[in-house]
Amino acid sequence: MNKMTPDEITRDDLTAMILRAKKRAGLSWTEIAGKIGMSPVWTHSAATGMNAFPEDKARAFAQLLGLPESTVTLLAESPLKLWGQTVPTDPCVYRLYEIVGVYGPTIKALINEEFGNGIMSAIDFSMAIEREPNPKGDRVRITMSGKYLEYANW
Repeated sequence: MNKMTPDEITRDDLTAMILRAKKRAGLSWTEIAGKIGMSPVWTHSAATGMNAFPEDKARAFAQLLGLPESTVTLLAESPLKLWGQTVPTDPCVYRLYEIVGVYGPTIKALINEEFGNGIMSAIDFSMAIEREPNPKGDRVRITMSGKYLEYANW
């Protein structure tokens, strides 16, 4: 492993360390999440730098995967959420992007009809991914739940 000091470890370096450690440990995201008491969706998102771990979860995560103690601070640091490309090229990520592009206006309209003029929070938010058996081929069920936030009347 690269012998960097804590100040030299970037978020990208840490993500690569995590993915190697996960592979070595032979654990799934579901197993890791269960061992630290978080959901698989949230755990993966935080592990790849899109969310911050609470310090106790960062410590448990680092210990579980055998990461250096020095990584706990970076795991708990508030992330800078940037995407490196305008349109995703990974087929799975692209399909989700396509779903939002095609159904986004519909989702917005139906949220507004049901709740009023506002949005669904992506901060006070949870998501679950499940396999749905189907004779024509198993389905991916994605359930998203975000707090409704009414637009303020200025």
